[in-house]
Amino acid sequence: MDVKEACSQVEIFQSISEKSTAALEAFGSLRRIPKGTHLFWDKEMNQTLYIVISGFVSLYKINSQGERKTIFLLGKGDVVNEEVLQNMPASINCEAFEPSLLLCFGKMELLSVMRHDFTLTKAIFDSLALKNRRLYRQLKNTSNSLHGEKRIAAKLWRLSKDYGIADGDGTLINMEISVTYLADMLGSRRETVSRQLKHLSEQGLIQVQKGRIVIPDRNALSVFFKSP
Repeated sequence: MDVKEACSQVEIFQSISEKSTAALEAFGSLRRIPKGTHLFWDKEMNQTLYIVISGFVSLYKINSQGERKTIFLLGKGDVVNEEVLQNMPASINCEAFEPSLLLCFGKMELLSVMRHDFTLTKAIFDSLALKNRRLYRQLKNTSNSLHGEKRIAAKLWRLSKDYGIADGDGTLINMEISVTYLADMLGSRRETVSRQLKHLSEQGLIQVQKGRIVIPDRNALSVFFKSP
């Protein structure tokens, strides 16, 4: 895959001008990273904006107790770090959740294109706004009104919406999600998450198949975590 083909797969570039497209193709680059590689670290100055072409990357923070809390899991077409357009250090860590291909743009070159293409500028803002909305939902789902198995059910439902593919048994979350990683996403202990996954499985709400999770009925899962 070359930069031109990668750009053609990015949804936010579909409505921009031909001139902008040509400019992005001219100064963009591709970067392949293995699982566990960091694109950038919290408080590190970074001058590159990344877009996921394939694979998944994780945005996470380390809390005051030294525990890891996953904030976002980003996949194909997602803009990773819109905040790079500010002249400030990164406010989060970014790690490859699995082997990934990233489309890369230097900040100054990207800003030069955005100055002349409002459609591109709005698409970048819309991407950031979508992250904000997802963050608001996360805050709601981690409140005291939603506990234990319902929190995990809500997270799995969301993952199945964002990254699910049709499977003979329902909707497969198309990534390998370990119990440890789910615990990081929820800010819970691994043992607790393992027990709660088992309970969801016993109720027929999920199926765990060789490290992957299938949702037999997304509506039933939704009813479960939304119930009083």
